[in-house]
Amino acid sequence: MSQYRRFRGFRSRVRDLYYIILDYMPNGNPFDRHLHHRSMPISQAVGTKYFTLVEILPPLNTQVKLMERMYIEPIYEKTSGTQEAQQAYKLGEQLLWQDLTPIARDNLNKALREIILEKEKVFVEFFNQASPINIRLHMLELLPGIGKKSLEAILSERRKRKFQSFKDVEERVRIQDPVKILVERIIAEMMGGEKYYLFVEPPPGDSGARFFKMLDYLYAYVNYRELW
Repeated sequence: MSQYRRFRGFRSRVRDLYYIILDYMPNGNPFDRHLHHRSMPISQAVGTKYFTLVEILPPLNTQVKLMERMYIEPIYEKTSGTQEAQQAYKLGEQLLWQDLTPIARDNLNKALREIILEKEKVFVEFFNQASPINIRLHMLELLPGIGKKSLEAILSERRKRKFQSFKDVEERVRIQDPVKILVERIIAEMMGGEKYYLFVEPPPGDSGARFFKMLDYLYAYVNYRELW
C-alpha cells in the first residue's frame, strides 16, 4: 500500500455538490476502517467540479447505479435527525486514490473523461492559458506526452489564435486525444507523489507540493457558474 494510506479519513474543504458513482457496495466495504461501513451500503464517487473522491452513504433500501450523477445536499447538524435527513444521501469520508476499489478506479477514468468532454470549453482553455512554472518547466509539460517539441508547437499555434475545441488542438498541434492526457494527469495527481499539482488538491502526504488551483482559474476565466 502507498504511504498515503495512513492519511485515510482526511477531510479538506469539500467543495463538490455533484458526484458520479464509481462503485456501489450494497453489503458494505470489507476493507473500510470503520466497522459499521463494512456491513452497510456504501458508494465511492468523484466530484464533478473539483474531482474530490468521497464515500457516499445511501439511504437503506436504495438502489444505486454505477456512473449515476447525483446531487448531495449538505446536511447540517440542526436537521441531521429529521426524517428528510435520514432519507438523504450523505457524504462519508474523503478518500485517497489508494482507497478506491478496482471497479471504482476503472470507472474513474470513464467519469473524468465524461466530465472533461462536457466541460470542453473549460478544459480547452487550459491549452490557451497554461503558463511557465519556472525557466525550465512549463505547465503543459506536466501533461503526459508533452515534451519540448509539442510545447513549442502549442505555444506557436495559440499565438496565432486561441484553440476552440479539443479537435482544434488535435488538428493544429497533432496531439492525439487531448482528453486522454488530461485524464491521465488528473489521475496522476490523485495518486500523489507529485511536485506540482495543476487540478487536484495535493493529498496530506504531499504538503510541500505546489498547487496551482487551475480549476478555480479556468472556471473564473470562462465565467463557468454551474454547480456541477
